[in-house]
Amino acid sequence: MDYPKKIFHWMGGGERGSQLGKWFEKFNPATGEVLAEVARGTKQEAAGAIQAAEIAFSLWAETPVEKRAEILKKAANLIQERKEEIAEIIALESGKPKKHAIGEAEAAAKCGLFLCGQLNQFSGEQFESANPNRKLKLVRQSIGIGALITPFNNPMAGVAWKTFPALLCGNAVVMKAHEDAPYVPVWFGKILKQAGLPVGVFNAVQGLGAEVGVPLIEDPRVKFVSFTGSLLAGQKILKATAERLAKVSIEAGGKNPLVVCDDADLEKAVSCAVSSAFVDAGQRCAAASRLIVFDSIYDRFRKLFLEKVSALKVGINDGDDYGAIINERRMEEILKKINGAVSRGATLLAGGKRIYEKGYFIAPTVLEKVDSKDEFSRQEIFGPAVALYRVKDLEEAIALANDSDFKLSGAIHTQDSQKAEAFVNRYYSGVVRINGPTYGSEPHVPFGGVGLSGNGWREPGVKALDFYSDWKQVSED
Repeated sequence: MDYPKKIFHWMGGGERGSQLGKWFEKFNPATGEVLAEVARGTKQEAAGAIQAAEIAFSLWAETPVEKRAEILKKAANLIQERKEEIAEIIALESGKPKKHAIGEAEAAAKCGLFLCGQLNQFSGEQFESANPNRKLKLVRQSIGIGALITPFNNPMAGVAWKTFPALLCGNAVVMKAHEDAPYVPVWFGKILKQAGLPVGVFNAVQGLGAEVGVPLIEDPRVKFVSFTGSLLAGQKILKATAERLAKVSIEAGGKNPLVVCDDADLEKAVSCAVSSAFVDAGQRCAAASRLIVFDSIYDRFRKLFLEKVSALKVGINDGDDYGAIINERRMEEILKKINGAVSRGATLLAGGKRIYEKGYFIAPTVLEKVDSKDEFSRQEIFGPAVALYRVKDLEEAIALANDSDFKLSGAIHTQDSQKAEAFVNRYYSGVVRINGPTYGSEPHVPFGGVGLSGNGWREPGVKALDFYSDWKQVSED
């Protein structure tokens, strides 16, 4: 696969340049070298993409859902058939090993295939009426033009999670491509076109958030916004769309705990803790950044954990465990947060530094003695850095797990079903895992958080259809 030297917008069924002819550079995270020049969009491109979607919307919304599903199922199958191709794009843009990128491509295809098989969700709901001559039902209706804002860390999965349900529900969309993963949405636009999607139903604009993202979400023609990204950006979107009461789904990260009880299978707990902390270089909203360990087993856990961490391989080969940080700015921010915690009294047990002369790689980093109120304990680091916390018992563990404004995921390792049930019932979050990692949602299962992690909507799975469509009550006398 030849990665393009210039990346354009996808608008009205084809690639389009920016009206002002400006570009920005996309760097390869694994080498630090320029990978491509990307069209730098403005409000003109945002408006043009919305117009293309507006023209296409009515006809697509009136297309029977069975026909919509047929087209989208073909697109999902094309992703599966061409998974090697899209995996190369993902790996280049994100700096991760190709084996991980292939897994992401397969998950994206599975997401589309699952949703296209849920046509029973469009048959509506029947209700009994107190009036014997009245028929009552609920039917789904399309919303209109939507803005989809995707993350850089799992770009193809992010595109699939949002696009398949949005289009299946009969909407037309404009995707704001993440500046660090610009070609994935364009590639997907070509796949959708090949599958037979009408021109203008799917569009993608390139550029920076302030220059093209803000005009996109502020446009009154945009009726819904689905966003996955930082808390600050999510808060700005909610404020920008509040006056017109647009429908908004926010998934804004996590500060996820993994609790290890004194009766845990220690080998399994350590393995799950390592994978949870360093999956995708910690650049996962569901990564574990707080390891909460019972005092009685803390020293044993710590020893085994550090042994496994020291054996991790960092790089982009298939034998490596995790790859690069997405860009140099993010790498420097992560290192600054690590150094800040150490300067405030935390103990550095491993890592804490950049590795390799080329690319943006950080060694797996482990801290302990981090105060629970320290910013390292409170803020999402979004990098390969984790802190160990010592607690007396389950009460302290649950209290510390809940001591965060982020409420996305969490895990507990125990062989006691009552401890597991107590954690499930008392740890407040969108996702809980028992004796497993904190990450790893399946393509058909709804995922999302509460608190500062999200505002209640869920993607993907059938629950996503409730965000991407509205319910209409119909009565007949």
